[in-house]
This record gives sequence, structure tokens and C-alpha cells, in this order.
Amino acid sequence: MKLSDMRREYALSALKREDLEQNPVDQFNLWLQQAIDFGLNDPSAMTVATVDEHGQPFQRIVLLKNVDNQGFVFYTNLGSRKALHLQHNNKISLHFPWHAMERQVHITGTVEKLTAMENMKYFTSRPKESQLAAWASKQSSRISARGVLEGKYLELKEKFAEGKIPVPSFWGGYRIKVDSMEFWQGGERRLHDRFIYVKPQLDQSNWDISRLAP
Repeated sequence: MKLSDMRREYALSALKREDLEQNPVDQFNLWLQQAIDFGLNDPSAMTVATVDEHGQPFQRIVLLKNVDNQGFVFYTNLGSRKALHLQHNNKISLHFPWHAMERQVHITGTVEKLTAMENMKYFTSRPKESQLAAWASKQSSRISARGVLEGKYLELKEKFAEGKIPVPSFWGGYRIKVDSMEFWQGGERRLHDRFIYVKPQLDQSNWDISRLAP
């Protein structure tokens, strides 16, 4: 089959204005819980898009680790490619592709670094294997072979065999402060339902909600 011939109907659900929560974070949490209850694989997985100093966009999959009215949180190596991008351009885009539910959520905003206390609280909650992996990988750097990475991991495992593993100075989290949040629900005959929340600059307590053409 040709790619141009691949298509299907979207008919699982619909989204109406009266269905929406007034706060987009509440609406996101409602959809996230529904994705979890649906049994969706990796419902917290999101595409994170950043832009380098030449204007070249990059995307990668990252796991959401917290969300509340303060923003969306993820963690990474602070020397990684995305972290370097965010140093000179703190604008970011997130995308949750919940295909099985015929839903998408798209978020734009700006990032701020988490505090050392926030980083430590989450790092110490991770499994020891994940803590060691954070130390072992100089994320986004070139390595000659996988064996180099595995060798470093085993070296660190022996080094930290006894006692707690400290938080690496090159590891931490970001909080995305939301500027807009769009909810997309697939619809029949390609008449999809799209609603976007935008926070007015002068009134930070309310969100403008608009329906978008599909």
C-alpha cells in the first residue's frame, strides 16, 4: 500500500466546549488519567522540541515526571543537546501523541531550572540503576562503542556499592511554564475537534479558550 493511500476514520469520541475544564492543567490531568485507565503504553511520554543557535529544531521523547499549576517537569543531563539549546533559547514545545485514543496535546512555554532541593528529592527517589545510569552517561556526547558506556556503569556500580549515590552536578530538572495548551480529538470525516488555551498577558488568573479549525 502506498503511504498516500493510508488513512482511517477517527470515530472514538468527540470534544465539545462544555466538556472542557476551565484550567488546562485540570483538563490535561483528566486526559492523562483516562490514558492510564485506557492502558496506553507510556502515557507520560512526550516529544520535547528545542531549537539550536542556528534555528534548527530538534525533537526527542522524554518522560513527564510531574505536572501541576506551576508547570510540567522533566529531568535530564544538563550537558545534553536539549539542555544546551535551552541555555540560549528557553522556549520549548511538548507534544503527547496518544494515538490509540485519537488524542493529542500540544504545549508551548518557557523553561526554568529546578532548585537543587527539587533535583535531590527526585534523584534519591529513583532506582539505584537509574541513578548510576545518570552518572555513567555523558548524554549526547560521541562514544566509540556501547562497551564504553557499560564499562563506566560497572565501574560506578562498584564505586558506589556501599552508601548513597550523590546527585551529579551535571544532572537536573526543568519546569515548563505554559503559554498555550491545545487539545486535539480525532473526528469523523477529518472534522477533528481542537481547542486551545492561551493565558492573557494582563490577566494571569484566567485562560482564553478557543476552538480551532481542524
